[in-house]
Amino acid sequence: MNVEDLWNLARAGESAAVEFKRSTGQRTDAAKTVCGMLNGDGGVVLFGVSDTGEVVGQQVTAHTQEEVVQELRKIDPSVQPRFEVIGIANDLSVLALHVQASPAVHTYDGRPFVRQGPTTSLMPRDLFEQRIVERMHPQRRWELELLPEDMGVGDLDEREVMRTVENAVRLGRLDADVERDVKSALRGLGLLSGARLTNAAVALYGQSDRARALYPQLQIRLARFRGTDRLSDFSDNRQIWGHSFELLRRAEAFLLDHVPIAGRVLPGRIEREDRPKYPPRATREALANALCHRDYGIAGGAVTVAMYDDRLEIGNPGQLHFGLTPEKLLAPHESRPWNPLIAGVFFRAGVIEQWGTGTLNIARWCQEFEAPAPRWDERDRMVTVCLQPAPWFEAARSSSRGAESEAESGAESLRKRALNELKAGALAKSELAARLGLPSVTGALNRAIRALLAEGAIELTVPERPNSRLQKYRIRGVGRVQASPSSRTGPEHGTER
Repeated sequence: MNVEDLWNLARAGESAAVEFKRSTGQRTDAAKTVCGMLNGDGGVVLFGVSDTGEVVGQQVTAHTQEEVVQELRKIDPSVQPRFEVIGIANDLSVLALHVQASPAVHTYDGRPFVRQGPTTSLMPRDLFEQRIVERMHPQRRWELELLPEDMGVGDLDEREVMRTVENAVRLGRLDADVERDVKSALRGLGLLSGARLTNAAVALYGQSDRARALYPQLQIRLARFRGTDRLSDFSDNRQIWGHSFELLRRAEAFLLDHVPIAGRVLPGRIEREDRPKYPPRATREALANALCHRDYGIAGGAVTVAMYDDRLEIGNPGQLHFGLTPEKLLAPHESRPWNPLIAGVFFRAGVIEQWGTGTLNIARWCQEFEAPAPRWDERDRMVTVCLQPAPWFEAARSSSRGAESEAESGAESLRKRALNELKAGALAKSELAARLGLPSVTGALNRAIRALLAEGAIELTVPERPNSRLQKYRIRGVGRVQASPSSRTGPEHGTER
């Protein structure tokens, strides 16, 4: 630092990264500031500059520096300060103490300090505890903990494990020579510690009743509100338990059911372009981020998807860590996933493309969609991203509402007709299509069946195998054989697995 740099710093005034001390006689307060800068983003303390930014200087000797060093020895963990002496006039100098940000949590005289703008204060207890957890994160975190000894591969969705391996090999993200048995696959994905499975394995693939009893937080809550706040009525409300890949699929299916489509004619083109209310790539990335970065240690937590008339909110339990803020998520930032094992498996499976770019991609896809920039919010131990529709969407919807109203009326009519046909007894999809006079099982019929299942009006005859070729549909509760407890938690909708 030269004299010009010094004068520029003095003129700019104090900040989170710059502190003025008139002399080393204020070294006790300076040491607290150093502690706060170590716990923040680093900075510089200038001895010989007044609070108002006047460069006054002082005599700086070896003894002067040793006095400051002695005070800094009260900081734990210890630090190696870097001093710089800048001569200003005659025998007067300014002593600059440069501070690098530290990943550790530092205390001065047994107390932690933090910088808040140009002020140094005691670190709040909850922030101190969070920093301690972050410091221990590489060795001690939820996803590394071991499953109970009586749980094993049989508690996992083995087909999903092998599907991950196949995708990872195809994408070149896993060695093609990996053995194709489930245990070897889990070991290759880093989900085995010795002979024991880790919590990450159950978060990614758990499906047994035992897993559901011990890990109730493996859940997603999906809601479509009729209005713009949570006081509004629901048009759909689902709570689904399952592993991460299943929850991602179910959430995407929910969005397909509820995100409206609008068409517009672009300048210079004849054909109409149909686009959904929210960019699909952005919503998928937001869902994947929520599943990767959520705090699984919160037993009652769940990923949430809340769709309102004017926005879509996707949230995950937990908080931002390692100095990240909602504002920093929209700028290039270091990737430090809270669950690196889970994030790593999502990457290998092709669910996410690259660590550290998810939030930037969401913003870019919203921009390409001509939609407002996404907004992140952190409160009440939840991190939420809010997506809003593009201005053109409502204009396009207004011009097509008449046609939509007619389509919605037709959908309601089809549901009523299907329900009436099922009153005579259980029917397969093809049989129901024939009864309704349809040429085949159409998309409209599939949507009608999903809606009736979601409403609880009908149920599956083979609930334990939703995709069975013998599957039929019946009025809920009619003709049901006495079910075992395990078969009462229904299949695709209703009481969700």
